[in-house]
Amino acid sequence: MSSERRMFIDGEWADARDGGRIPVFEPSTGAPLASVPAGTEADVHRAVTAARRAFDGGAWNGEVPPRHRAAVLNRIAGRIRSRAGELARLEVRDSGKPLGDALAEMDEAAFIFEYYAGWATKLAGEIPPVGPEALNLITYEPVGVCGLIVPWNFPLVMAVQKIAPALAAGCTAVLKPAEDTPLTALELAGIAAEAGLPAGALNVVTGTGPEAGAPLVAHPAVDKVSFTGSRDVGVQVATSAAATLKRVTLELGGKSPNVVFADAEFTEAVAGTCRGIFTNQGEVCSAGSRVLIQREIFDDALEALAAQAARIRLGDGLDTRTTMGPLVSARQRDRVMRYIEIGEKEGARAVHTGSLPGEPELAGGYFVPPVIFHASSHDLRIAQEEIFGPVMTVLPFDGVDEAIRLANDTAFGLGAAIWTNDVRKGLRVAKAVRAGVVWLNDTQAAPSEGIWGGFKASGVGRELGRQGLEAYLEAKQIHIKLT
Repeated sequence: MSSERRMFIDGEWADARDGGRIPVFEPSTGAPLASVPAGTEADVHRAVTAARRAFDGGAWNGEVPPRHRAAVLNRIAGRIRSRAGELARLEVRDSGKPLGDALAEMDEAAFIFEYYAGWATKLAGEIPPVGPEALNLITYEPVGVCGLIVPWNFPLVMAVQKIAPALAAGCTAVLKPAEDTPLTALELAGIAAEAGLPAGALNVVTGTGPEAGAPLVAHPAVDKVSFTGSRDVGVQVATSAAATLKRVTLELGGKSPNVVFADAEFTEAVAGTCRGIFTNQGEVCSAGSRVLIQREIFDDALEALAAQAARIRLGDGLDTRTTMGPLVSARQRDRVMRYIEIGEKEGARAVHTGSLPGEPELAGGYFVPPVIFHASSHDLRIAQEEIFGPVMTVLPFDGVDEAIRLANDTAFGLGAAIWTNDVRKGLRVAKAVRAGVVWLNDTQAAPSEGIWGGFKASGVGRELGRQGLEAYLEAKQIHIKLT
C-alpha cells in the first residue's frame, strides 16, 4: 500500500485541488505512517456536487429498488469480512487500539451493513384512518445529500454507523474522517465502489475540521449533517447548520457515571468498572470515567480496582500481549497528561498509576498509563470534564438518592452503568438517571440493533437501530379525496 493516499470523489481517487497533504502518524511509535490530501472547500464542493448529481440524477436515491440497495450493502459487508484481518491491522496502525478490538470492530462494521441492508426492503409507509371521504398515505423518502463527520476513536465502525443507514435509506453521502485516522475510511470507499455503489453515492474527503468539515456543514446542497465528536465542535456544527435549516444528528461527549452498590456482584462489578474506562485507552465517549461506589465497600473496591488496573499491559496494538494501546496522537496524549496534573493539583489522590512500555521502539509512542484518582469532591474538574483517556475518578456515596444525584450532576447525559443485584433498585436508578444509554450489570455494550445517543450536552438525535435509519428519512403525507 502506498504511503501517499488519495481521497475518493465521484468514483475516482483524487488529490486536493491545491495539492496540500496531511501526515498521518503511527501512535505506537510516533513515526510517519502515510499522508492524505488536505481537502479544502473546493474539494468539499466537488464531492457535494457529485453526491447531489448521484441523488438528483437517480443513480442512488429512493427510486433505486430497495432490493438493489440491499444487495449492494450486503456485497459491501462481504468484502469487509473477506478483508477483515487486513483492515483491522490498518486500523491498529492508524489508531493504536489492540488488534483484538479492531477485529471485533471489523466484524461489527460488516454486520451494520447487513443489518441496514435488511431494513432497505422494509421501509413501509402508513395509512392512518381519516374517514370514508379520503385516503391518507404517509410515505418515507430519503432526506438527500448527507454530510457525515466522524471522530478518531472508532474510525471505521463509526463511519459505517452513519454510511450504512444513509445508503439504505437512499441518501448519498460525503464522509469527512478524522485527520488522525483516515485510512480505513478510504479503504471503505474503494470497497463500496467494487461492490457496485455508483459514482457519487459515497465520497470521502480528507482534511481538517476547519478546512474540510466546516465547509461540508455549511454547504447549501447538503440536506443533513451527522456529526460525532466533542460538545464544543457540536455547537459549532449546529450553529452553522441552522443557517440553512439542515437536519442534524449530534453524538457528542460524555462524563458517564458508573454506580456500584454494596450488593453488587463484587468481582464482576470491579472488572466491569475497569473495562468501562480503560477499554480503547479510555478514548470512548461513553466511558464510565466517574466511578461512584457505595461507602460500605468503598475501600475494598478501590483496592480491587487498583489491582485490576495493574494487570493492564501497555504496548503496540499488533502485539497480542497488549491490552491497552497508545492514545491516538501526541496532542491527545498531552491533553490527558494535563488533566492528570490538574487532578493532582486539585488534591485528588492517585491510588494507581501504571507504567509506560519498556520497549525502546515504543519510546516515541503516545502512551498514557492508566490512572485511578480518589477524588476529594465531585466538583473537581477531573470529575466534571471529559478527559477522553485512561483516567478514572472514584468517589463514595451513601444511598440510592445520593447516587442518583451524583450520577446526574453533570452537563452530559450519554451513558451510565449501574451495578446491583437488586433489580428493583437498579431499574429505579436506571429510570432516574438522565442518560440515553443505561447499562444494568454491564457496561459499554452497544448492539447495533439498539439505539445510541444522549441527553443534555451529549447530543441530539439517535443512531443505530430503526431510529438510526429514520434519521435519514423524511415523512410525506399524500391526501387523496375520494368523494
